[in-house]
Amino acid sequence: MHTALIPWLDPDTLITSFGAFALLGVCLIVFAETGLLIGFLLPGDTLLVITGLLTFYGMHDLASEGGIRIDIWWVALAIGLAAFLGGEVGYLIGHKAGPKVFERKETGIFSVENVRRTNRFFERFGGLAVILARFVPIVRTFAPVAAGVGHMNYKKYSLYNLIGALIWGVGLTTFGYLLGYIPPVAGFVREYIDVILIGAVVLTLIPTLFHYFQASHKAKKARAAGIAEPKPEELVLDANKFDQKLGD
Repeated sequence: MHTALIPWLDPDTLITSFGAFALLGVCLIVFAETGLLIGFLLPGDTLLVITGLLTFYGMHDLASEGGIRIDIWWVALAIGLAAFLGGEVGYLIGHKAGPKVFERKETGIFSVENVRRTNRFFERFGGLAVILARFVPIVRTFAPVAAGVGHMNYKKYSLYNLIGALIWGVGLTTFGYLLGYIPPVAGFVREYIDVILIGAVVLTLIPTLFHYFQASHKAKKARAAGIAEPKPEELVLDANKFDQKLGD
C-alpha cells in the first residue's frame, strides 16, 4: 500500500488503525468536527469519500486490510447521524454558553471577524445556510455554535441540520462508494490520497490564513485609531431575522 506523506491526516491510515471499529472511529471524528469544535483542520470531505471507497473494497473483497465490511447504506446512515448529532450538540453548546462562547479577540477561530463572517453567511442564505455550511470548511465547525448563540428556532434549525447532515454525510460517503465501480479513478484516489490531502489542506488554509492576516491588520489599525472592541452580545446572530428568512 502507498505510504502517505502525512499519515495522521490520511483517512486510509485512520480507518485502518481503527480496525474492526473503523465505522465508529469515522463517526466520532465527524461528530467531533461539528459537535466539539475540534477536528476542523481534518479534511472531513476527504474522510467521507475514502470511507465510502473502503466500504466498496470491503463489500467486494478487494482489500486484504482497511476494508469496511458493512453494507454501504448502514455506513452512510451512521455517518449522516453522527453529523446530525454533532450539529445538535454544537447548537446546544452555543445556546447554553451564550455570547460568552465568543472570545473578544481579532484572531483565532472565535475571532470577532469569524463571528461577523458567519453572521453574514446566515443573513445571506437564511435557512439554507445550515445546509450549505456543511460544505464549507471552518464554517462547518463554527455555524452550529453561532446558531445556538443566536437562539434560532430549535425545531427549524434541527430540520435544516438533518437535511444538511444527510446530504453531506450520506451523499459524500455514497459518492466514494460509487467511485469503486471506476477502478482507475478509485485506484488513483487511494494511491495518491496524500496529494489530495495536501491539496485539500492548502485550499482550506489559504482563505483561513488570508482572513487571519487581514483581521490582524484591521485589528492593529483599529487599536491605533482607538476604536473599542465590540462586546460579545453585540455579535450574536439576529434570531428574528433568521427565523423570518426560514419562513420565506
